Amino acid sequence: LLNLDSEDEGELYVGCAGGIDVGITKDYGQEKPSQGMEAFKILVKGLKGGHSGVDIALGRANSNKIMFRFLMQAESDFGIRLAEAAGGDLRNAIPRESYSIVLVPEIKSAQFKKFVKGYEKMYRAEFYETEPDLTFTAKKIDIPAKVMKESDQYRIIRALFACPNGVQRMSQAMKGLVETSNNLAIVKCIDGKFETYCLTRSSVDSSKEATAWKIAAVFHLIGAEVKLSGSYPGWKPDMNSPILKTMSDVYWKKFGKIPEIKAIHAGLECGILGGVYPNLDMISFGPTIKYPHSPDEKVNVPSVKKFFDFLVETLRQVPVK
Repeated sequence: LLNLDSEDEGELYVGCAGGIDVGITKDYGQEKPSQGMEAFKILVKGLKGGHSGVDIALGRANSNKIMFRFLMQAESDFGIRLAEAAGGDLRNAIPRESYSIVLVPEIKSAQFKKFVKGYEKMYRAEFYETEPDLTFTAKKIDIPAKVMKESDQYRIIRALFACPNGVQRMSQAMKGLVETSNNLAIVKCIDGKFETYCLTRSSVDSSKEATAWKIAAVFHLIGAEVKLSGSYPGWKPDMNSPILKTMSDVYWKKFGKIPEIKAIHAGLECGILGGVYPNLDMISFGPTIKYPHSPDEKVNVPSVKKFFDFLVETLRQVPVK
């Protein structure tokens, strides 16, 4: 099986991570806001985002984690009331933007604006290497008709703040490879319904399941419904693979260098197909693609021809049984 789904020419992939979706839902109460409040729309944007597997170890900010970290302290320091919040739109992409609509007592509004600016300064300092375009702002808006009930707000904000995110464990078998991670991908608190979706990945199936259940445990504590779905297996590297030897030899003869042998912290079709057909000899390769699953996605055009010539020569060399 030749899988044409990798993203760096000159690299041969022999393993990948499996994944599982974690979906969380909960209805929450709503009520009319108190008098003497001002409303603000809080917005985080300008983040790089990226692939939730390939880019998870790059230290990029997750807009949902940034937002709910802020909301937790804002609730404690200013007694904010949350009317609405949302961020992210793809389970396999690190979220780039999130917003919330909050109410603050009028007498604290000036101080609150300074508080937001302070958080922007802090976040830009924390992520100065990975997120140079990060912005975190507050804009005054009209008072919304309803806010989340205080008890539900308290639990939801803290559960999202506590939800595991990012790299959970590095591989011991292959240096530099992420073994297990989670992406807090999508958050919605709108019209009395709370929804959150995560994508948990691991090249070790037992670790994938354990991390998914850890996330579930956090949200079970607030009475949310949690559904685990779409589980697919990882692909364990086979360094004695016949197709790996054939393609390594072909690349050396054709281009005068030895290709890099790698595994990837992302789902490849090889993991799914290998789970059904365990005797397949598999490899994954492709042209160079940068910033997948983001508005900056692009392909290196010269690498496409090199990749295609390599594919054609590989097909000539593969023995037909």
